[in-house]
Amino acid sequence: MSETRRGPAAPRSSWQTIDSGQLLLIAFAGLFVIVAITQVAAVRLEQPNVAIIFGVLIALGELFRMVMPGNREVAPIASAGAIGYALLVGVGPAPHPVNSSLKVVPAGHSPLQVVAVTAVGMLVGSLPHIAVGRSPGLDAMARRLFTVAIVALCFRPIANNLDNWQLLLALMGVATVLACMCDVVIAAMIRAETVRVRFGIALGDEMRAKLALCAATSATAMLIAVATTVMGPAALLIFTAPILVTQFAFRRYAGVRATYLQTVRALSRVTEVGGYVETGHSRRVSWLAVAMGRELGMKEEELLELEYAALMHDIGQLSLRDPIPGGATVLASPTEQRRIAELGAEVIKQTGVLDRVAHTVQLSSRPYRTGHAEAQSRPAPPPLASRIIKVANAYDDLVGDSADRDRGAAVLERLRLDSASEYDPTVVEALSRVVDRVPRL
Repeated sequence: MSETRRGPAAPRSSWQTIDSGQLLLIAFAGLFVIVAITQVAAVRLEQPNVAIIFGVLIALGELFRMVMPGNREVAPIASAGAIGYALLVGVGPAPHPVNSSLKVVPAGHSPLQVVAVTAVGMLVGSLPHIAVGRSPGLDAMARRLFTVAIVALCFRPIANNLDNWQLLLALMGVATVLACMCDVVIAAMIRAETVRVRFGIALGDEMRAKLALCAATSATAMLIAVATTVMGPAALLIFTAPILVTQFAFRRYAGVRATYLQTVRALSRVTEVGGYVETGHSRRVSWLAVAMGRELGMKEEELLELEYAALMHDIGQLSLRDPIPGGATVLASPTEQRRIAELGAEVIKQTGVLDRVAHTVQLSSRPYRTGHAEAQSRPAPPPLASRIIKVANAYDDLVGDSADRDRGAAVLERLRLDSASEYDPTVVEALSRVVDRVPRL
């Protein structure tokens, strides 16, 4: 999820945005690359023609890398090429020097040569991005490098000692699955630290986000390795096509997600432009809601829907004849609050694809507990997302863009006093932790 700041922020270099876990990963990867290049330089490059061909494929893959939802940088073509090089058993067919028969030449490159070729290819492919001011995701590059290194270290020592293709294919599958799981675990650890979410939640998000792409990349890498052994380097041109199609599909999916979010953000500004709410109110409520959702362990897909709902929670105010002073719906009557939420939900339903978001907005005006004193007769509370939006909206209605900590603390205390019926006390405490950690957005 994106984070919105209130006011100008000083420009930050890419190194200033890297946390300690990412820095450790990058440093370790850099040290590993230095060792690999030094070793290859000392013993010379094995089968340089093959190394150059795979290096070019890796560089092209890095050149055409993409950013998936959740700000995940991926380079499936580069990964498939690098893992394919790590899994390579031989290169054929090649003419035999004595009897001119066709013969497969065993691949004799070491695991460290795989790491060195991959690192050089990634660097070359990143140069055009750097030249136009797009800094690469160093932690994402380090994870891709480790994925390839794991496959190479697991497979290469035994690649030329087995003649059984069934066993080789099984070992290829085990190595790629292990590498994918390591990549997911490392990514989840970094994401948990970066966005302050529980590791279990981050791990589930990473698995859902990467499972399909990881399967396609691994299958293509194995196909490249087997086909190159049988057909020679020309197989790279043929068997890279499936991952190209997969990358195109994922790019389209990422583009649709980005377009949805941009459209929702533009729609949320209508109430500000019309003078119904204060400038920046929807963005601030959205930021608070997403931060609280993370604090309460919501999944990434749920956070995206929460962000949509928070951005559009006040769109029903467009139906009002006279705007509420300051746009503060928390000061309106319960009947008026429900009417605004229901009208907003009707507007959102017209999109045809955001029904769950509309349901969240519709229930965001409902109190946490209603009516009856006996627990058995109480209706079920609204969904968590609706309760989060209700608390975030009330806080920003009463605090606005003020940086006064005493005012924020007073509003939090007021929300706590109303938590017996109006607000979910768990959500209010999550808001308190978010505000204490980041007092102003």
